[in-house]
Amino acid sequence: MNLFGVMEASGSAMQAERMRAEVVAANMANAETTRTTTGGPYHRQHVVFAANQSAFSGTEGSPSGFADSLAGASGSLLSAPAMQTVPTPFARTQEPAGGVHVAQVLEDTAPALRRYDPGHPDAGSDGYVSYPDINPLTEMVDLMGATRAYGLNGSAVQAEKGMISSALEIAK
Repeated sequence: MNLFGVMEASGSAMQAERMRAEVVAANMANAETTRTTTGGPYHRQHVVFAANQSAFSGTEGSPSGFADSLAGASGSLLSAPAMQTVPTPFARTQEPAGGVHVAQVLEDTAPALRRYDPGHPDAGSDGYVSYPDINPLTEMVDLMGATRAYGLNGSAVQAEKGMISSALEIAK
């Protein structure tokens, strides 16, 4: 990893966490959406992260670096896990080694919640309306996690900037 590798890895993580926060915000905004363009209620979205492929080597997709060292040091007790390539529309052309990206945004398959509201325009013949299965408490916890991870990666970038600045001062 080069001098700016930590910044690149943290930057990619910050971009992924921003996307996660945007998806959580969309979930919360659509918590009461009973009709979408595809028909039916809105479905909760989940973000799936994946390690950048440039962080892996070999044709078999085995992790390089630390995982190989750990597997070699522990003998046959531990083996490096196989990594599967996940297709993504969010892939970047140049990914920093050790970074992360959004692999997919998945739609939740949980069934819709049904509430009795015969006056609602989307009520069925039985008077029930299908609402998204979105829990605001779960969404807030996800948002707090994304915010905390974003902040920690920002702190890592600031720490590396300080180390680079100190190294330049020493070199004077």
